[in-house]
Amino acid sequence: MNIIIFLATFFIMEGITWTVHKYVMHGFLWSLHRDHHDHSTEGHLEKNDYFFIIFAIPAITLMYIGSMRGFDYLFYIGLGITLYGFAYFFVHDIFIHQRVSFLRNTKNPYLLAIRRAHKQHHKHTGKEEGECFGFLWVPVKYFQMYFSKKGNHERV
Repeated sequence: MNIIIFLATFFIMEGITWTVHKYVMHGFLWSLHRDHHDHSTEGHLEKNDYFFIIFAIPAITLMYIGSMRGFDYLFYIGLGITLYGFAYFFVHDIFIHQRVSFLRNTKNPYLLAIRRAHKQHHKHTGKEEGECFGFLWVPVKYFQMYFSKKGNHERV
């Protein structure tokens, strides 16, 4: 049962991420997220990186409480959130934004679709009129670019 809770939490996090990204990060906490869009911060860290701490606190708290209660369901919810956070960091910060040069020349259609969707999100520098607020789920139109017979995968 714990593995189901863990996996369900991981997948549910996509909906939570979409909601938080659209209504919190592009809403009342835009002041922390803005520099991620307009690149106004010099150096490697952005105010946007505070979201790492903000999102880690509930995961750590759930794992701590769950471990104190004999590794109950709260621990596995926290673990699912943590795994999603690792996946987010790897794909968003390392793969998409190339904070570490990795998979720069991939031909994988899924990864290219994620990259394209994120580019579409970042073409909007303001907090309104955004699109593609999710992370791991990519709208079908971004896949279609790479599976078409015209070889659009070369344009990324």
